[in-house]
Amino acid sequence: MSDVIKQIKNITAGLEPVDALRQLAELFPGEIVFSTSFGWEDQAISHMIFANNIPIKVFTLETGRLFRETYSVWSSTMDRYKQPIYAYFPNQDLVAEMVNKKGPNSFYESVENRKECCGIRKIEPLKRALKGNKLWVTGIRADQSANRHDMENVEWDEQNELVKFHPIFNWTLDDVKAYIKQYNIPYNSLHDKGFPSIGCAPCTRAVAEGEDFRAGRWWWEDQSKKECGLHEVKQH
Repeated sequence: MSDVIKQIKNITAGLEPVDALRQLAELFPGEIVFSTSFGWEDQAISHMIFANNIPIKVFTLETGRLFRETYSVWSSTMDRYKQPIYAYFPNQDLVAEMVNKKGPNSFYESVENRKECCGIRKIEPLKRALKGNKLWVTGIRADQSANRHDMENVEWDEQNELVKFHPIFNWTLDDVKAYIKQYNIPYNSLHDKGFPSIGCAPCTRAVAEGEDFRAGRWWWEDQSKKECGLHEVKQH
């Protein structure tokens, strides 16, 4: 697998994100997907894909607990580009079993419960979305968190058994905002209200000036790594 990663790094080295995505779509026809949660970064990449008719399937995880503002930008994105965004839902039986047993807000009670909820609403649907593909495109940037700074722009995802590519990994948030403004790309209005990172509504709050980028995610937990398990980092 290291040979594939080396090949992707060589092909994409020095390319602008749009050109890199074009090259990878040719290299992995019908086996490359992009996951969006409709944040700034993902909206920028969706624009690259849709506006340039790059044959990459775009999907999202519909957890059932998203903000209404997220649904709004989802709709406006489809209206703008006239392209499908494929929704993957949690397994209904698993959600029902969890809620029937522990109630609708069990994730506040312990890290274990929160990870169970993320597993049912996000991890399991993600595995279905990625199945049969060889390359997963994401909107991860290095400066989003210390955890993500340890990643590389091309890496092997052990749990999903495919390669991940982060086309704007080295962009700053200002770079992303400038791109959004340049192309008048629809974006989540919560970003203007102090939400740099947006997940499920019960698990996301605005952050104060000077707080970490992901401090608003699962804010009640006393931990440094604000991740749900979608993007595991290899320990060196």
